[in-house]
Amino acid sequence: MRTSGAPDTAAARPTDAERIRSVLTAAHSMTVVTDGLRTEVRHLDGTDPMGRLHLHPAEPGGADKYRPAIRLEFTDVAPTPVRDRVRARVTLLGRLLTPYAEPADSAGSTCVEFDRAVLETPDGLAHVGLEELDAACPDPLAPYEAGMLTHLLDDHPDLVTLLLRLVQPQPTAAVVRALPVAMDRYGITLRLEERRGHRDVRLPFPSPLDDVDQSGAQIQALFSAARRRSHRNTLPA
Repeated sequence: MRTSGAPDTAAARPTDAERIRSVLTAAHSMTVVTDGLRTEVRHLDGTDPMGRLHLHPAEPGGADKYRPAIRLEFTDVAPTPVRDRVRARVTLLGRLLTPYAEPADSAGSTCVEFDRAVLETPDGLAHVGLEELDAACPDPLAPYEAGMLTHLLDDHPDLVTLLLRLVQPQPTAAVVRALPVAMDRYGITLRLEERRGHRDVRLPFPSPLDDVDQSGAQIQALFSAARRRSHRNTLPA
């Protein structure tokens, strides 16, 4: 069960196209569906599959030619042990112009007549076209996010609790656990888990990041802001 909290309209967030590019950049596996066959590819090693997929707009008269449909599926899973760990699903749809080449084949590449990209999140579905996808850039933290969040949770759990001072409205006794669930160039997202349901809150950085090297100063700025709050927040034992 998922319950939504108060709207967080003040916190900037990635566009749908940027979110898709970030999921692809950080992906370590995907499912390829073509000619009725499903193939699990588990050795992406953080290599953005967009580098091996050449996406083309639909060609005039292409409908008259047989081009097998291809479907590439990616699942974005939170690196921390939160409830409902699937944060998003991304699907690329199109038709094959050349035979599919697995990423492990360094000489191989695949040309796809692109149809659309679909982003599925708890907030709903979004469809993104080729032009918008090409214009978007992956988040600079995407390749590093998992390591940064697990380091924060495993080595500095007290700082996660500290960040609760920035949450508005303030968490109540109904919150039994707070965990970092996401981080992007705009800020950190905490998941506040209650006995029934949960809600996510975004804590924006003072300014968006342009590079991962800027992340340390921005994260420290959040901690400093939390320390300046006069009251204390603790979770019930």
